[in-house]
Formats: sequence, structure tokens, C-alpha cells
Amino acid sequence: MKITKPCVYQGAAYTHLSDDSRELDSHTLFVRTPLNAAFTPDHPSIEAKQLAELFAPLPKIIGITGTNGKTTTAALIYSLLLDLGYSCALVGTRGVFANDKQLKPKGLTTPCVLELYEILAMVGKCAFVIMEVSSHAIVQERIAGIHFSIKILTNITSDHLDYHKTQAEYIRVKNSFFSDDGCKIINADEPHASYNRHNAHTYAIEANAHLKPNAYSLDHAITAHLSYTPASRAKDSLEHAIIQAPLYGKHNLYNILAALLCVKLIAQKPLESCAEHLEHFGGVEGRMEVVSKDPLIIVDFAHTHDGMEAIFTSFIGKNIAVVFGAGGDRDPTKRPKMGAVAYKYASKLYITSDNPRSEDPTRIINDILQGIPKDPKKPVYIDIDRRASIQKAVAELKMEELKKGEPKMEGLGGDWVLLVLGKGDETYQIIGDEKRHFDDRQEIRAALQAPLP
Repeated sequence: MKITKPCVYQGAAYTHLSDDSRELDSHTLFVRTPLNAAFTPDHPSIEAKQLAELFAPLPKIIGITGTNGKTTTAALIYSLLLDLGYSCALVGTRGVFANDKQLKPKGLTTPCVLELYEILAMVGKCAFVIMEVSSHAIVQERIAGIHFSIKILTNITSDHLDYHKTQAEYIRVKNSFFSDDGCKIINADEPHASYNRHNAHTYAIEANAHLKPNAYSLDHAITAHLSYTPASRAKDSLEHAIIQAPLYGKHNLYNILAALLCVKLIAQKPLESCAEHLEHFGGVEGRMEVVSKDPLIIVDFAHTHDGMEAIFTSFIGKNIAVVFGAGGDRDPTKRPKMGAVAYKYASKLYITSDNPRSEDPTRIINDILQGIPKDPKKPVYIDIDRRASIQKAVAELKMEELKKGEPKMEGLGGDWVLLVLGKGDETYQIIGDEKRHFDDRQEIRAALQAPLP
């Protein structure tokens, strides 16, 4: 990648930076990264970790890593800070935003190092930048040289083993983000968390932590009574707050706790005044997104067994129907686990394609089926056509709703919920080398309008 950046380095003036040796000329300074180390030319160059010197001063940057919850936690912090009157930017899976305006479309969770610095320069007038930090970005040093005002850990489960090879290496990479003395916010309920205890602040639902709920309810929204004890443990500094947020699930309570603790530390405001803005947060597209309330149909990006379980446990007491698949050219060991957790919680399973990429979608489905016992009492519908699977699931959900004679509580969709998982707000499906338009939400709405067979 080549970007425009007038600068002076080691006494010489340049107009551009590039990490691609094929793009070099006398006006371009070469940026060395782990990915291009084998192609370093005989040309003036700078280490990626030195870029911060060229782009100084940078905004205060908040980095969030974890297997699940990065996108929602980042969006919560962004929303709360905006409501509190701060100028801020958001960098992550959904693209780049600054002060409620989208500046760049979706891309990598964490951009490549040159693109990231270009973005930081673009939003340099913002007081804060909230960014998602992927495990790939940590290994590839896409965040080289960046000082984080606060680092946040959501959780560490299992993902990207096609890249990291082992769970132990994935855990090591995630924890390496928290090895310095800087300010960090840690999920104290995460058993795999290992971090430098200096300047650490914790949140939890089960364990003792600086911020935690004394009581909470997840019925149709999140309400909780929170207590905050600062790291100083000063007796006169204990704070309480009642929160209400129009979100589903225990996993979103974790996301709220992480976001509130971050904003509390940054803004140095009472917990209660930070928490009162939660009711304005409408959620994130593709993350527990309600496409229909009656019948209740929800789309989510969950694509690992633990992510799926977090969604399923948000609807204990309802009959669950689920449409899902698994991505091709990705870690195949997670597929049976996804099947097993779907079997554990769902009454009806519709197994289909996600983004098969270069893999045979039938093979991917067969991997998922390895985790599902043969049970005549629990229907499993199989079709590689995702559109057909959604149509069938919606039609059968509508039939279930018609069967019931009892009145339904308004807005709760009766006894059933249909979960369409894996793609969230993606608007495409990758089949082979082709990227085809496909949006789960559009397909659901079309199926709702279609007459019953």
C-alpha cells in the first residue's frame, strides 16, 4: 500500500510511504513490516513501529481485543462518548466513523499498518479513537508503534486456528496485548486471561471485580444494579448505578460493563451519569439485530460455538429455531462444536452454507453434522442453498405461530424465536472466487411476505 505523507526522515524529505517494494521511487520511504521482511530492498526505510513519530500527535486511542464482543463494545464506547459531548472516531469491522459520519466502508477488523496510520491522520482532530484489535493484527504488527490509552479484553475462546494453529498460541497472542504497564480493562470472568496487573481494572458478572452487577435481569432487555469500586479501594468512593439497555443477552451485559468502565475511567464522571446514556444505544447492525418482532427473528454474526451459545442462552424458555453454516477455508475443528451447541439448545436446526469459499459446501455441512446426534425428535433440515433454508425456516415459524390459539404478548413473537447466525450484516456470500450479493435480513423480510406453501 502507498499513501501520501509528506515527511522528513533521517534528513531526507519524502512525499509518500509504502510497504510495497514495487511502488518505490526517490520520493517514497519504504515501511518495513513482518509481512514484507523478505522483500526489503536497498532503499531508505523505516520500521513500522517508528511511524508514530511521523504522524504525531495522535489522538487518544482505545483498543479492544477478544474473540467475541469487540464490535459491540467498541460501538457502545463510541456512542457513550458522543453522548457525553466528546469528539471521537470508531475503527473496526463495520468501517471507519467519526462523529456519527461514516468515512470508510467495511474492511479488515484492524486495517494494515499504513492504512491505520492514514485513518488516524484523517480523524486526528477527534479526542478519542476506539478501535477493534484482531489477533492477526497483533501478530502482524499492524498496530506497531501505537500507544493505547486503554486496552480492553472481552474474552478468549477459540477462533482463527487456521491461522494460529493451536489454541495455546491464540491465547498467548491475545494476552500479549496486555503485557505492558499501560491502563487495561480485563474481564475477570475470563479464565484464559493473563495480564500485567499494574494499572489493571476489572469487570465481571460472577467474579469479584471493580465493576459488577449486584442483580440483573435479561428478560426482553437488560436491566441491572451495578457497583463500582475503584482500584484505589477508597471506602468513600463506592458508586452505584441502575442501567437499562434495549439489548439481549448476558454477553451484552459483559459488553456494557466493559464499555461503562472504559468511559468512566476516561471521562472521570460518576458511573450514574455515564450509564444514563445507555438507553440511547440501539445496538449494532448484524449483532443481535431484530429483523422481525412478531414472529421474533434475529440475525447475528456468531460463527463460533461459544458465540452461538451466548446467543442461545439469551432465549432460555423459548423454542429456538436456528439457521447456520460455517465458513470455508477456515478452522474446520470448530464445525462439529457448532453443530453440538446448536443441537443442545435449538428445537429445529437448518444447516446450510455460510461463505463456503473454495471448499465444497457439502463437506462443510458434513463436518457440522459430526457434532449432532441422530435424534428423530429434533428435526435437522439440510440444504446448501441459504436462501431456501431461510425461506423454509421462516415459513415453518409462521406455521408454528398460527398453531397457537393463545394470545401473544405484543412484540415478543410468541413462544418461538428464529436465529439466523453466521453472517450478521454481511451483504454478500463468497462461493468459489465469486462474491454474490446476499443479505440474510433481506431474505428474511422477503420470506415473511411470501404466502405459506
